[in-house]
Amino acid sequence: MVGSIDTLHRSLNSNGSFYNCNGLEEKLDELRHLLCKSDGDPLRIVSVGAGAWGSVFAALLQDSYGQFRDKVQIRIWRRPGRAVDRATAEHLFEVINSREDVLRRLIRRCAYLKYVEARLGDRTLFADEILKDGFCLNMIDTPLCPLKVVTNLQEAVWDADIVVNGLPSTETRDVFQEISNYWKERITVPIIISLSKGIEAALQPLPHIITPTQMINRANRTTDSRVGFSVSSQVNLLSVLFLSFMRIFLAAGVPIENILYLGGPNIASEIYNKEYANARICGAEQWRKPLAKFLRQPHFIVWDNSDLVTHEVMGGLKNVYAIGAGMVAALTKESATSKSVYFAHCTSEMIFITHLLAEEPEKLAGPLLADTYVTLLKGRNAWYGQMLAKGELSRDMGDSISGKGMIQ
Repeated sequence: MVGSIDTLHRSLNSNGSFYNCNGLEEKLDELRHLLCKSDGDPLRIVSVGAGAWGSVFAALLQDSYGQFRDKVQIRIWRRPGRAVDRATAEHLFEVINSREDVLRRLIRRCAYLKYVEARLGDRTLFADEILKDGFCLNMIDTPLCPLKVVTNLQEAVWDADIVVNGLPSTETRDVFQEISNYWKERITVPIIISLSKGIEAALQPLPHIITPTQMINRANRTTDSRVGFSVSSQVNLLSVLFLSFMRIFLAAGVPIENILYLGGPNIASEIYNKEYANARICGAEQWRKPLAKFLRQPHFIVWDNSDLVTHEVMGGLKNVYAIGAGMVAALTKESATSKSVYFAHCTSEMIFITHLLAEEPEKLAGPLLADTYVTLLKGRNAWYGQMLAKGELSRDMGDSISGKGMIQ
């Protein structure tokens, strides 16, 4: 399939079984062992949120590991019921017919007719429906592999081992507060990988910023730490104490050690089309190193770093700088000198801010600086800044501006 990750090569050995030449199965087995998964119990990975990067991230995992169905289950959650407008449906049909691999896949799965009907206006397509066939609403021109889509949040997350936060920062808190209700009875602690880039400001008790990983950590706290289960006299006392401890532990929220941030110079469609890219996964050493190994691919190099605060804050602030970059580009008619001066001011401010937040902040190099650079070059926020400077956006447009919620 064009656009899919073709990293798995299989060879037949003497006894007729297959082995994985590139070590994908071995990497999967290592992570399963760390998470104490038994045979017959698949590693459950769910991506919460189906924006461009969240969908691509889930598709990368599905392309690489989805074939090991007895060992891993990869799913994506998105809200149900968002209708695809007529213009988008028509464009989607054009994309399908221009891609022979996609056309053959849909015909083989008897799904082609529904897109014909939608183009002709005989039926309504929904965003979660097309995602099952590999089309992200934010990235129609980049068909992904078909994904297992779940629209019930409780069903998606209640027993997940790894939860990927693909939500915008503006939605992270509310969704994870709902998720916390489904995790009250868990006796194991999930791992959360946050892809979200954004920050919130708070004034109490002192002015400070709140990042998505902190939102997740706080959203999963609850004031009720009572242990609500009955025990028969036949159950080992040590097991009871362990279960009690784990429920009290989870009542305090998913510990920050189990919440990581992954970021870098990532334009979603380019990564899925195998443009060379890198990223860093940041957080506690216990999980960041094995997860970096698990996520690493030949064209998507994942490094690990301990400085969660610096990387996550810069991942949010660079979106603000990108709006300014778009404005500078439009007002100066793409002056290279003006844009470079603006970039220099951005990096100076980033250095100042990181030293306020961390005693020994990570230097602005590698993926951390590249993430800012690529966002200033290309992306929704830079486009938004250009449109503002050109006077092509106004308050009268209200909520009809494409991507407005993400930009906020």
